Amino acid sequence: MTLLSPFIAEAHRTYVEANARCLDWLLDRPALGPGFLNSKQNSITLADYGIDDGLRGPAYTYGWIQGRGLEALATHAEYFARSQRDLTEKIDAAGRRLYAILADLWAQDGHAYFCYDADMQPIIAGAHGSEGRQAQAREIHTYSDIFVLKGLIAAAARYDHPALDGYVAQLPALIEAIEGGRFLMNERQRIGREALAAQEDDFGPRMILLGAAGMLRRLGRGEAAAFADRFVAHVLGRHFDPVSGLLRNVPGSDTCNVGHGIELVGFALDYLPADADDRLVRQLETVLLASFEAGFHGPGLRLAVSVATGAPQSPYCPWWSLPETIRAAAFCFERTGNPQVLEVWRKAHAAFFSWFWRGEPPLAYQTRTDEGPADFVPATPDLDPGYHTGLSLLAAIQVAERMGAGQSLRSNTGA
Repeated sequence: MTLLSPFIAEAHRTYVEANARCLDWLLDRPALGPGFLNSKQNSITLADYGIDDGLRGPAYTYGWIQGRGLEALATHAEYFARSQRDLTEKIDAAGRRLYAILADLWAQDGHAYFCYDADMQPIIAGAHGSEGRQAQAREIHTYSDIFVLKGLIAAAARYDHPALDGYVAQLPALIEAIEGGRFLMNERQRIGREALAAQEDDFGPRMILLGAAGMLRRLGRGEAAAFADRFVAHVLGRHFDPVSGLLRNVPGSDTCNVGHGIELVGFALDYLPADADDRLVRQLETVLLASFEAGFHGPGLRLAVSVATGAPQSPYCPWWSLPETIRAAAFCFERTGNPQVLEVWRKAHAAFFSWFWRGEPPLAYQTRTDEGPADFVPATPDLDPGYHTGLSLLAAIQVAERMGAGQSLRSNTGA
């Protein structure tokens, strides 16, 4: 792996440009309310959502998206500070503003909520519209809590270092909620014990919080990331199918969300030390290769496939699983040098930039099917604020740079 392949060198240039242009696009849009990121644009028609678009419109703020965006801003600002000063100043201005807003929201009750109305009251964003005021989460935690707390940690490290330890100290409550059965995955319903009792044992919560582990290690808070070892062992021990190499969403079920399996691989490899057990690394590599082979149908990775047969269980291919594949494959190839992994990286790269990335403007179609772009919302109608796409590509950028790419870009004199 000492020789830099032409593909990796070109991918590095492509990713740096894509991330810089996407952030420019995002930050040139008028902020919402007191300073929320505004990615409320239809990825197919390119029309901005308005008041007639209901839960897609500007009256509704998604804590999920804003937390993701804050992590993306703080992380990209650190990277671009070496080469693009004007862009970094622009990112930091928005990042500081969003950090202050989310810090105040979080301070209210130690929670974030999936959707807020125009008065910043948490609401239930049901399948057919608003269903009224959301219940207080209290001892129950959600994905929105993870995304906002991760964002606050990343932003505090850059903008408010004295607050960093306080936010890191709140991670154990999330970890305990996941391990203690008090984590609710579906936030588009009333938060409460009844909803908890009805949900299945999906590995999604462990996978998403695992994304904090690599960040904590880079921030010098490796002791706070020790939960990651338990999480990885739990998922591989309970969800890994040795015949197919896939991760079952729920133990004993036939459904595999290949994108989530690949995302877990990327987060795990980001966290694991350089001298990690080779058997563990190879098992993660198996999950990556098997998940991509089973899920890559048509323009991208299907939302779900059968563990038994590999047959697609959904016509939809969301954008996010391809950048996540790029991240996981980059980390895996860096460790193993397996040409099969490099081929997965190549295929995911080609599919994303051929079928999903619009270029003008610098954003991706949210979802495609075999027939073309589809108006299907994977999680929130707001477009990606540099999180799934940007942070995934940034991880691959940094892998490529460790291999020798982009020497001319890494200066301190950028414009």
